[in-house]
Amino acid sequence: MPEDHSQSLLELLINVSREVATALDLRTVLQRLLYAAMQHVGGERSSIIVMDDSGKPVDATIVYGKQFHEHTTQQLRDTVERGLAGWVVKYRKSALVPDTSKDQRWLRRADDSVDQSGAKSAICVPLLARDRLVGVLTLVHSVPNAFNEQHLELMQAIADQASVAVLNARLYTESQRTARVMTALAEAAAAINASLEMPDVWRRVLNQTMQALQVETVALALIDTVSNDLVFHAAAGHNSGTIPGRHIVKGQGLAGQVVSSERGLVIPAVKKGPHYSEADSFGAIEMRAVAIAPIQSQGKVIGVLMAINPISGAFDPDALLVMTGLGSLAGTTIQNAQFLDRLQKAHQRYRELFEDSVDPIVITDWEGKILEVNRQAVVLSGYSSEALHAMSIDLLHEVKWNKTGSKFETLRHSAGCSYESVLRQQNEVERPVEVHAHRVEFEETDSVQWILRDITERKELDALRDDMIAMIYHDLRSPLGNIVSSLELMDGMLPPDETLRTMLNIARNSTGRIQRLINSLLDINRLEAGQPIVDQHAIDPLLLIREALKDVDPSAASRHHTVENKALGVLPLIWVDVDMIHRVFINLLENAIRYTPTNGQIEIGAQTNSGASVKFWVRDNGPGISATDRDRIFEKFIRLRGKNNPSGIGVGLAFCKLAVQGHGGQIWVESELGKGTTFWVTLPVAQKMATGQLKRQTGRLIMKEDRTP
Repeated sequence: MPEDHSQSLLELLINVSREVATALDLRTVLQRLLYAAMQHVGGERSSIIVMDDSGKPVDATIVYGKQFHEHTTQQLRDTVERGLAGWVVKYRKSALVPDTSKDQRWLRRADDSVDQSGAKSAICVPLLARDRLVGVLTLVHSVPNAFNEQHLELMQAIADQASVAVLNARLYTESQRTARVMTALAEAAAAINASLEMPDVWRRVLNQTMQALQVETVALALIDTVSNDLVFHAAAGHNSGTIPGRHIVKGQGLAGQVVSSERGLVIPAVKKGPHYSEADSFGAIEMRAVAIAPIQSQGKVIGVLMAINPISGAFDPDALLVMTGLGSLAGTTIQNAQFLDRLQKAHQRYRELFEDSVDPIVITDWEGKILEVNRQAVVLSGYSSEALHAMSIDLLHEVKWNKTGSKFETLRHSAGCSYESVLRQQNEVERPVEVHAHRVEFEETDSVQWILRDITERKELDALRDDMIAMIYHDLRSPLGNIVSSLELMDGMLPPDETLRTMLNIARNSTGRIQRLINSLLDINRLEAGQPIVDQHAIDPLLLIREALKDVDPSAASRHHTVENKALGVLPLIWVDVDMIHRVFINLLENAIRYTPTNGQIEIGAQTNSGASVKFWVRDNGPGISATDRDRIFEKFIRLRGKNNPSGIGVGLAFCKLAVQGHGGQIWVESELGKGTTFWVTLPVAQKMATGQLKRQTGRLIMKEDRTP
């Protein structure tokens, strides 16, 4: 190489180095590099495409003469994928094209036609810095064969000299962009999280979006949980007044596309894009460019954030990154605001329920000090609210420490407890209450809630029932005994008249039913008081069943029921109070007869149950019992409600349960509405009973059979 050529090349490299080394801004470095290439090599236009580390174009500058031209993302993509620059990127080699019309590597555009700019010559060289491809430099001359190998050498020298400067400028620009994004997001986070009131959160999100992206209009939409449509809740900026309340059907428009893909997008020219639809029309707003980001919370898209029409005419390259960050911030804050809103509403509902409850409610701390009371607690206790706040719960009512724990530890570790107690009123009168205590969070404080339900009327009713039972037993039993004795005497005195005998049998059956009811009421009181069953004997269960069937036969016949005895085999003797269990079977059979519509099917049966007990059942094909009623039919004075249900005082099944359990057995019900009901009973087998005792008991039953008409 001649000395003057080397000298010129050295001066060129020094000049280029000086031009690009004095700036760090990427655009400035690119512009200076292009001017230097055109000045020292020639050509009418030049371009440089900057690549990131993954080989994707991130920026570009195009110069026509002395004018800079805008480019689109699509132009860059086409050039890198299908043009001369793409070949250079792929092979990392320089390219000299004397005539662009004859080289397949040249991407022909509309202005390359013969009647316009026609054929050209071009040079394209890679920018390599530390073996990293940082860009592609292209120089174009309007005349074919204007460039030669020497020009290519100059271009390669310029590229080699400027590559490191371009890389440094790109990294600097990326760091500046990252810093701007982080600053914008940090400022946005501080502003957005300053409030958790929902309307204020929306306003702050929109203000930060408008400020960060410098756009004319911003809008925020959330997904409706029922319809899954996007519903715009807030908007700000130019012509934004008509946006709130607007719906976008699920999956429609650009916003629907963002929700479906869970990825944001930037559309630089909305109406020219392939996805534009009527769903993207916002009334008076002429949407030229839009950036949309998903609002996400806990990995789920809950809405979208839209920025419309940048004031500068185009979005910055980092617009989508900023929007995505704002969407994430907005999602977290909006969800927190929603949680707070729901929590406040829940607290408000609890407070309203607390105040409006028909039962007195008291809230205490874990030391028993009263923190809060509702109106009913003031009314029932007679104390003022201030006086109650100065008391502890054990002064207000008699705490059952065996239920709550001496330091309320039972309430801390269980679902709560219930018991009956007395409330000490201000006038020193004690009122019976049913107490329900359990752990609650009240006004964000871990507390104990005490519901003190006034049961004065229930206690008075229980006392009235007890008085009634006592009256029935004491005042009716003796006269009834006289009636029974009189009927027995009449049995031997009446002439053999069929009509008189029928009337006598009716009277005897009726008095028998009254006797069984009185005895059952008496047994209920004894068993509830915990008295043991002592009059037990060994008895054949088949004999008990036949006796019960004989007693209920008139009732079954009057309703045209078919009653079938399924207990026909050999069963072990059972150890029971014979009269009491006899009444249990009659109660179960009469229950089936009363509740089964006429012409029904009823059966009673028995079988050995694991050797230690005998299992009995009474089954009907009646209307069945609901699950709710099955849980309560064994309670005292409980009767099934319904216009077709027979009347009664509701003690039959309560007696059955107490009697069976008093014998160490079990009783339960299985039923399904419309498919009938089955009552099951287990009773213990007699063990090593004396033969004489068995005979005497059997004899008494036979005598009773003989007396029964």
